[in-house]
Amino acid sequence: MMESLRLVVVLTIICSVAGALLAVVHDVTADPIASAGTKEKGDAIMQVLPPCDNNPGEDLVKVDADGTAWTFYVARKEGRFAGAAFESVSAQGYGGDIAIMVGVNAEGTVQGVQVLAHKETPGLGAWISGDKFRGQFAGRSIADTKWAVTKDGGNIDQITAATISSRAVTEAVKAGLDIFTANTSAITGN
Repeated sequence: MMESLRLVVVLTIICSVAGALLAVVHDVTADPIASAGTKEKGDAIMQVLPPCDNNPGEDLVKVDADGTAWTFYVARKEGRFAGAAFESVSAQGYGGDIAIMVGVNAEGTVQGVQVLAHKETPGLGAWISGDKFRGQFAGRSIADTKWAVTKDGGNIDQITAATISSRAVTEAVKAGLDIFTANTSAITGN
């Protein structure tokens, strides 16, 4: 009985110390992790936008579409609309959610796409982050492109053996572009 009580006390002390250490580590790392996430998102915004002389991270337009809040980061050059970036998420990825940042320029074409987060299979679906796949979105007209993978009759080449991942990214791009198109005047200020 005494031996069991001693084991319970020792385990309680070990668990209490481990829990306290985890709490300290969480407190110490929470701000740097949040800061790194904010910087990563800010870098992605600037990578998908055309050159601008304002801070798109502060020039925001919020749009509510079917109960979903969308934030558009507006780029301006000499006070005129140069482009907008938005984050879009697809829950249809093979490994779960895929978050992307998409940039659109004033001419109505996609400026660029960056993948912010995914859990796709390394060596297959993870290729959605590669330049070859993402690069095919840039320069495409919003209005004149069929925003689907070629397997579904669209203009976007899917990654071989990763059609689900390719389809999820393409659908996320299309969803955001549809919101942008429906709210262009509010976003551009025209």
